[in-house]
Amino acid sequence: MLSKIIAVILLLGYAQYSIAHDPGLSSADLIIKTSGVHAKITFSLQDIEAFVPMDNDQDADVTAAEQDGAKPKIAEWVMQGVQLVLDGKTVQPVGAGVVTFDQKNNAFIEFQYAQKPDRQLNFQADFLNKLAANHKQFVTIKDEAGHGIGEKMLSQADSTIALMLPEVGAGNEVNDSDRVESQKTATFIDFLLLGIEHILTGYDHLLFLFSLLVVTRSFWPALKIITFFTIAHSITLGLAGLNIIDIPSSIVEPLIAGTIIYVGVENIIRGDHPKGRQWLAFLFGLIHGFGFAAVLREMGISSYETGIMLPLFSFNLGVELGQITVTVIFLPIIWWLHKQPRIGARLTPVCSIFVCLAGAYWLLERTVFS
Repeated sequence: MLSKIIAVILLLGYAQYSIAHDPGLSSADLIIKTSGVHAKITFSLQDIEAFVPMDNDQDADVTAAEQDGAKPKIAEWVMQGVQLVLDGKTVQPVGAGVVTFDQKNNAFIEFQYAQKPDRQLNFQADFLNKLAANHKQFVTIKDEAGHGIGEKMLSQADSTIALMLPEVGAGNEVNDSDRVESQKTATFIDFLLLGIEHILTGYDHLLFLFSLLVVTRSFWPALKIITFFTIAHSITLGLAGLNIIDIPSSIVEPLIAGTIIYVGVENIIRGDHPKGRQWLAFLFGLIHGFGFAAVLREMGISSYETGIMLPLFSFNLGVELGQITVTVIFLPIIWWLHKQPRIGARLTPVCSIFVCLAGAYWLLERTVFS
């Protein structure tokens, strides 16, 4: 039994998708201007390299020159993967797209359409079919004054946003109000589900939570740990949403790996009964929460009605629901294993050793080999 537990931890520690906190998300911002439609699409560099390799010399280091050399191919790939239909007519962008990069591992592709829609706009992201099956793209559409018109989360199963532009007329304010409420509800649900999916595939976060809870033997200590961890996420949400603190993922991600190592080492040194574990969960929960917030902020994700707050809140709530679900399933198993004579004494130290190894792997990957 113990060998099977170790095997599961090893799989969690070295799983292919455990290396990244990107929840498989990109964004597209469309602005309808008097001169036409301006499109800006944002990808993480990890997604970009999946379809346009930039490391030409295969030395595991993408230089600024290699990034610049890949810009035309990136723009071409994105523009070929987008269909824009205005008033029933498919239109093509004017000239080549403009590609820029930031310091947070994101790529921005901007291009312009000369035509302007009168009544209907359809945007289809065909490139989603070439990305990972769970990849999502959040699309927002605004007018030239920055007022929101529509937004939707696209996926491989539903890669089109079809929008009827509002008409000026009597009673239109009521229709617009209903449309806005419907959009807010859809956005809330979309990011709630994305948060649940993110935590269920976020093996480093799950392993961290496991390392906190593996020393518990009863309900009350576990409840305190989970509660303090949740409170920490909520504080992080507020700080990120109000732009009080903005820590880049290049800093947060190695820190997350460091928290995993620390808890694993503490488990080995202090054994099954470390006091004050809830305070450790709170402190490190702040760091993990910044990791969740950075994912959306660095991708430029925001609802046109609520800004970053609604996506951040619903994403974070989804993360918490996912964590609670996993905890409810696995805590009884942990407590049962502690009661087994041949397993109980070795469960915490053996599991914690492999937790430390997994944390060290992520730390090296996010620093030395990043």
